[in-house]
Amino acid sequence: MSIIPLAWKDKPSLIERLLPAQKISAEAQKERKAGAGQTLTALGSYWKGRKPLILAKACVLGALLPATDNPEGDLEVFELLMGIADSSLERRLKSQRDKPKLAQGSYLEKLELCKRPEECDDATLYGPIWDRVNQHLGTNAHSFPELVEQLGTLRFGHRPRVGDTFCGSGQIPFEAARLGCDVYASDLNPIACMLTWGALNIVGADEATRREIEAAQKAVAEAVDREITALGIEHDEHGNRAKAYLYCLETRCPHTGWMVPMAPSWVISKTRNVVAKLIPNYDQKRFEIEIVSGVSEAEMKAAAKGTVQDGDLVYVLDGEEYRTPIKTIRGDYRLPDGTTGNKLRRWEKHDFMPRPDDIFQERLYCIQWITAETLGKSRQETFFASVTPADLERERKVEQIVRENLAAWQEAGLVPDMPIEPGEETTRLSRERGWTYWHHLFNARQLFVNALYSKNIKYQKRASELALIFSKSLDWSGRLTKWDSNDGCDKVSNVFTNQALNTFFNWGIRGVKYYENHTLSTDWNKGKAQILSSSSIVASPAREVLESSNIFITDPPYADAVHYHEITEFFIAWLRKNPPKEFADWVWDSRRALAIQGKGEKFRQDMIAAYTALAKHMPDNGLQIVMFTHQDAEVWSDMASIMWGAGLQVTAAWYIATETTSELKKGGYVQGTVLLVARKRLQDTSAYRDELVEEVRQEVAHQIETMVGLNQSTQGKGRTENLFEDADLQMAGYAAALRVLTGYRRIDGQDMVAAALRPRPKGERDIVREIIDYAVQVANEHLVPEGIAQGVWEGCCGAERFYLKMMELEAVGLKKLDNYQNFAKAFRVGDYGELMASQQPNNARLKNALGRVDLMLG
Repeated sequence: MSIIPLAWKDKPSLIERLLPAQKISAEAQKERKAGAGQTLTALGSYWKGRKPLILAKACVLGALLPATDNPEGDLEVFELLMGIADSSLERRLKSQRDKPKLAQGSYLEKLELCKRPEECDDATLYGPIWDRVNQHLGTNAHSFPELVEQLGTLRFGHRPRVGDTFCGSGQIPFEAARLGCDVYASDLNPIACMLTWGALNIVGADEATRREIEAAQKAVAEAVDREITALGIEHDEHGNRAKAYLYCLETRCPHTGWMVPMAPSWVISKTRNVVAKLIPNYDQKRFEIEIVSGVSEAEMKAAAKGTVQDGDLVYVLDGEEYRTPIKTIRGDYRLPDGTTGNKLRRWEKHDFMPRPDDIFQERLYCIQWITAETLGKSRQETFFASVTPADLERERKVEQIVRENLAAWQEAGLVPDMPIEPGEETTRLSRERGWTYWHHLFNARQLFVNALYSKNIKYQKRASELALIFSKSLDWSGRLTKWDSNDGCDKVSNVFTNQALNTFFNWGIRGVKYYENHTLSTDWNKGKAQILSSSSIVASPAREVLESSNIFITDPPYADAVHYHEITEFFIAWLRKNPPKEFADWVWDSRRALAIQGKGEKFRQDMIAAYTALAKHMPDNGLQIVMFTHQDAEVWSDMASIMWGAGLQVTAAWYIATETTSELKKGGYVQGTVLLVARKRLQDTSAYRDELVEEVRQEVAHQIETMVGLNQSTQGKGRTENLFEDADLQMAGYAAALRVLTGYRRIDGQDMVAAALRPRPKGERDIVREIIDYAVQVANEHLVPEGIAQGVWEGCCGAERFYLKMMELEAVGLKKLDNYQNFAKAFRVGDYGELMASQQPNNARLKNALGRVDLMLG
């Protein structure tokens, strides 16, 4: 068969006509549930915003495959290529004994019997499909790279190029490259670019390269271990080695003058019943901390009430309880002009520990030791012990090393010397602890160990790969690493357990051998994809696209986005002075001022600039797929302006459930992502408001009915959760309206492109916002509580709908005030407070019904 270049130049793409949203949603959830087993998490699980790889694969294939006059055949071939056809599930079974069960239950239940497609052997899963694929498409491929090159040639005249200018952790470029596309990736943030580079060049490396990386990792770890061992700063006099060190803050009580250790809980191990007990030392007016193992349940319960409770310092001395707000201890204040501050001393560049007269001191209070007999064994025995004078002497030795070398390390770029800029997320570091430089987030042991790693990595052949792996290990280092004994596995957690910089009153740090769990991590070896296509990675704003692509797939920042441009400075600070050669041309700064963030006029104009640049860098038959998630009508109104302003028209919108389902996610939680498929606007079309309103009503109704149908199709025996909840249905209304609106250049004679480009006065109500609001009202008609007939629901006023809906949410334990506010707005209930018994942020509830609600239930 001959492949004729550009033969499909004007053919619509499959994703513009059909997409098996239910199956892709189920596959996305299965990938999410894999947790640390996901392919790219090994490179940096602190980046929480990544979309599932299976979704990226669906976008790439959906954009390249044609929509033919045989939609049944199109769907069959797409599902075979995705590994989600019925015959594919048989080849994905974890055990062939489960084959009879595949005929039963929902698709989600079937997936519980199966591996993820990327966990399967390619020859087994995809080997049998190629004859059918080639027969339907007229291709002659026997692998994904071959197929992708032929599809690209038919559509664009060459191997397709996929671009992503908000590349984040690299899931879109990685999956596109794994399929065989050339890729262009960019991001304003150099850490995002480095993660994308790692996805392509570490996870996507060949076996020989992987072996070299492993050998380099081992060499660095051994060098660091030799120096630590020679100094004797992690071994005690019996040959035991420290696995973890537990620290806490300590402050002087204004009532008694005693120094009081601070921790929300003094439980150290729930599995071993280990606690820290505070023993008064009257001579020194402070507390000794004794570590006791095997205590009673009553003692465990008592220890769970620490000296930090509800924002107060709380302790008992001689039978009397003393309680002081921590805000008072810090000396927090607010001036009439709104200025805030406190009495905490701001740390200076040469500081790495508190000074003797600082309000908050730090104290080592427990050490977890690995026994000498089990060192080096796969199964180690550990125990918790009180801190001895010898332990404190080793602490002083480490502090002296850092004191003597910190300035030189900073000058050489082995340790950060970068100031912390105030911001939405970073200001708290100064306000809560007085920290002003990024190295203040690390104590003496961590600064020393990380400086050793930095020094040894610098001269390795695989310095770029090791720098990325070192960045991942930093997530497990710092004063922001919580000691966690809640899940039955006593451990030091990572910094970014959520997307924030959380300060703690007590924390843990890892000894070198425990730290090696991450610095020597080879989880990325699980990836079996060897990437052969070309890639270009650039650290630049999205509006400064340097190279063209046939298809742009992007997951842009949302109006309430995480402040990645701030929190990733945690990593930038360590790498900026000595970036490896592959990263040397990038700007090693977060460039906060250029970040697309917030909402309103600046967000809208920045996004228009970005997507205008993308439209200019793709051919007339190119395609864009935008992943978007938001519940705010104003933001979706902005999205309409962004599409118009960028010269784009939304040709399709698909709703995919990308988060795992849970009954407690009912109501106010979005579980999905809208895929907006867009092309260049090449025609000048017009419509009038009354026509648009009816078209929007039909489109929204169709979208909601489709999603409700998908919910019903996934609910098998014993399974009641939905793929989509109320918040998802509301958001789908926005997307459906956007699809209709952007199909027209002019509305009521107004040029919508020109309107999008001009500044919008604050509070202005225009036709777009009115239609967007109307769309969500249509969606709300479908938010019928379980057990209420549709006819009864349609006859209810807004206040009645609000009350009934919130009764349903309260029944599953939801108490957040945000839910009540969101639904009051959705049902246009102006003063919903009259219906509320409580409006506490986390304990809101309705008043008892004054009338008999059952009369309304019919």
